[in-house]
Amino acid sequence: MQTTKFSLTLLSLLCYAAVMQAQLTTAPGGGNKKASVTEKIGITDVAIHYDRPGVKGREDKIWGQLVHEGFVDQGFGPSKSAPWRAGANENTTIAFTTDVKIEGQPVAAGKYALFVAYAPGESTVILSKNYNSLGSYFYDPKEDALRVQVKPVSTDKSQEWLMYEFSGQTENAATLNLAWEKKIIPIKIEVDYVKTQLESFRNELRTDKGFKWESWIQAAQFCLEHKTNLEEALKWSETAVSGVFVGEKNFQTLSAKAQVLAALNRGTEADIVMKEALPLGKMPEIHAYARQLLQQKRVKEALETFQMNYNKNPNQFTTNMGLARGFSANGNYKKALEYMQKALPQAPDSNNKNAIERMIKTLQEGKDIN
Repeated sequence: MQTTKFSLTLLSLLCYAAVMQAQLTTAPGGGNKKASVTEKIGITDVAIHYDRPGVKGREDKIWGQLVHEGFVDQGFGPSKSAPWRAGANENTTIAFTTDVKIEGQPVAAGKYALFVAYAPGESTVILSKNYNSLGSYFYDPKEDALRVQVKPVSTDKSQEWLMYEFSGQTENAATLNLAWEKKIIPIKIEVDYVKTQLESFRNELRTDKGFKWESWIQAAQFCLEHKTNLEEALKWSETAVSGVFVGEKNFQTLSAKAQVLAALNRGTEADIVMKEALPLGKMPEIHAYARQLLQQKRVKEALETFQMNYNKNPNQFTTNMGLARGFSANGNYKKALEYMQKALPQAPDSNNKNAIERMIKTLQEGKDIN
């Protein structure tokens, strides 16, 4: 009997130990919810991981009470002056894949704990290098990577579960909003998009992606669009045209090089390259270039290009439209009307047909359609 009792006791202890060691997946404690949100700013990934406490009937008792003001002794852990953990349970963390600016202050790429020292007029947002500790119980100001001041915003609509979301997105910035109950704490995040994108291009062009002329043109076009690093863009476009294992002379590579030369105010060289490119172009490519010449008020060259396109692709909707525009830009409305009337029955849809009918009327009135 004694042996049986001992065996049962030992079995109970073993079962208890097994349960204590078990790590089954359960919901977060306290009825809170785990969440994450990511946003790409330029090519920079910003990721926030947090636990979402709820208001749960505590309206008007969140800010300044449940969320304490400033820095306090929470009664646990070594920190006697701790900020709010900006969420519940574990640390709220934020990570950046490149260097960023938070409210104008530089922050290196990496992962950080996100804390807030709340005050109704102006709160302090803190990024800490120590993102592993539980909550803010172990907060140490010596581990701060950033402190900035932001102004909380009061709202009419109540947010039941604490939430992070992004707003005001642009090519190189966005605002991260901490929203809970009737307050929002906005945090502006900026990236140097052009710098990070160019650095990425330089790295990727050294990989297998650099063995395609399309990649070099993509990088050069980015510089053109952002009016930056044009000398580097010229080298990239030259690689696309004639680089070993990479280069290919086609309309895309040659026209891209010509565009870079033009942006560098080397117009004569650009024109020479474009003359080489045009015979290699497809009908829509040549038409688009001629339209570009029209925008530049180079109307004689535009007409010559439209005519070349027509000679290669006679009596097509696109080439009839091109000559109509070209003659109109040069003041020959009678000739423009002739080609516009040819294009009318070739219109691919009702929108184009309606547009052509309006342009025919404009030409009949002796006015330019461009």
